[in-house]
Amino acid sequence: MLDATLTLGVVALALAATTLVGIGYALRRPLSLDALLTARGSASEGTTVASIVGSVMGAWILLSPAEAGAAYGGVTAVLGYAIGSAAPLLLFVPVAARVRDVMPDGHSLTEYVRARFGTAFYCFVLVVSVFYMFVFLAAEMTGVTAALALVAGVPAWATATVIGGFVLVYTAYGGLVASLVTDTVQTAVALPLLVVAAVGALWQLGGTDAVYHTAASASPDLLTLANPAALAFGFYVVFAVLGANVLHQGVWQRIWAAESTSAVKRAFGVSAVAVVPMIVLSGVFGVIAAARGLVDGNAGVSFFLVVNDVFPTSLALGVVVLAVLLVASTADTVLNGVASVVTVDLAAFTDADRDTLTRISRAATVVVALAAIVVGARGYDVLTLFFLADLLGAATFAPFVLGLYLPTLGERGALLASVAGLLVGLAYFPGLGLAGALAALGVPLTPSFFWVFVGSTGVSITLTFAAAVVGRHEYDVRTLRHVGERLTEASDR
Repeated sequence: MLDATLTLGVVALALAATTLVGIGYALRRPLSLDALLTARGSASEGTTVASIVGSVMGAWILLSPAEAGAAYGGVTAVLGYAIGSAAPLLLFVPVAARVRDVMPDGHSLTEYVRARFGTAFYCFVLVVSVFYMFVFLAAEMTGVTAALALVAGVPAWATATVIGGFVLVYTAYGGLVASLVTDTVQTAVALPLLVVAAVGALWQLGGTDAVYHTAASASPDLLTLANPAALAFGFYVVFAVLGANVLHQGVWQRIWAAESTSAVKRAFGVSAVAVVPMIVLSGVFGVIAAARGLVDGNAGVSFFLVVNDVFPTSLALGVVVLAVLLVASTADTVLNGVASVVTVDLAAFTDADRDTLTRISRAATVVVALAAIVVGARGYDVLTLFFLADLLGAATFAPFVLGLYLPTLGERGALLASVAGLLVGLAYFPGLGLAGALAALGVPLTPSFFWVFVGSTGVSITLTFAAAVVGRHEYDVRTLRHVGERLTEASDR
């Protein structure tokens, strides 16, 4: 086991360096409110790719794919996770172009919903989106605190405080401007570290042949591509990750941050390709952990169980830095996303000036960061937290996105589709107790994550198209072109 003081010191140094880069970059640029919220048109294609990868591929890639490989079906489950992670990024290729075309001065996903649908659906999406981002951040914090406790005995509160504190400093000051540059640096460091970790693990375990034979003799089901449970996992995780990323304000911010429509389309396409090997490399650690009999109750830290078992101190410290940089890259994205949503919505409903809105944006960042630190130190089950967040997106993304293309889809139809999908998902969600309550009422249900995501998405999509078919009024999407103009112009004054 690593020394706790040494590990925490390395973590602090890595985060301090990131913080200096973020603040230093922000200091050299004018920080208008619009820059804090969207960094509009400032990111090159390469920066956008690095930022997208860094923001959506957080510490969860060391947690959930490995847990899937260890506990949900081995190689097949890992491949399903990889495809599921690439799918939303591919979806954003046409969606990003559509959003930039119809809403060039936009700032947030809730700003779009309020203009396109109305207040009721806007309130629903606002709650769902903010809650999703908070749960996602809390899950990231939970996972990395558990990992550092395992490999170095670092107290959960210490890990959460150090990570949350440093990220809060550069995010609250520099907003999305700082986040874009730190994401780029974090991705440039984290990707090679992930490759080194995978190669180092294989080397320590005797190579790919030795790992394969160990898994084949201990748990051959981990390697088969015909495992029904793994196939089901791989199928439903596509819907889980797809819906979650569509409702992620941090992803929407990067649509407007890119320097051009062609750049953002290529960036999402390249990012979709890049995340697949990252997920596969991480997921293999879960297969290794299960094959070596290391998993004992908490498959969520399977990646770090292997690290703790086979890595020397130097490589283990490198993996710790990898985990911390990954969680920092998603933490700053979520903090910026929540601050953006809060600020844009306040601007729409109040007459607050630019300076007041900027202070509120930074205050919102502080509140969310402190709350995530507290929850992250509690030690909840990581994958369950991620799945709860994903359900919110799976039930809501269809009417949300299709509103860009279906002019007859109205607010009541969109809201009905989302709420119905959410209720279906909650009814099947394991551990919530709703299935038992429904069974007592004569509605027998078997809790299953498959039906949580496939059911909620299917119901939501079906009702969305049905609502569009029966809709009598057509929305003129051209009116979205003026959404956000007032806030953008006011922020530059």
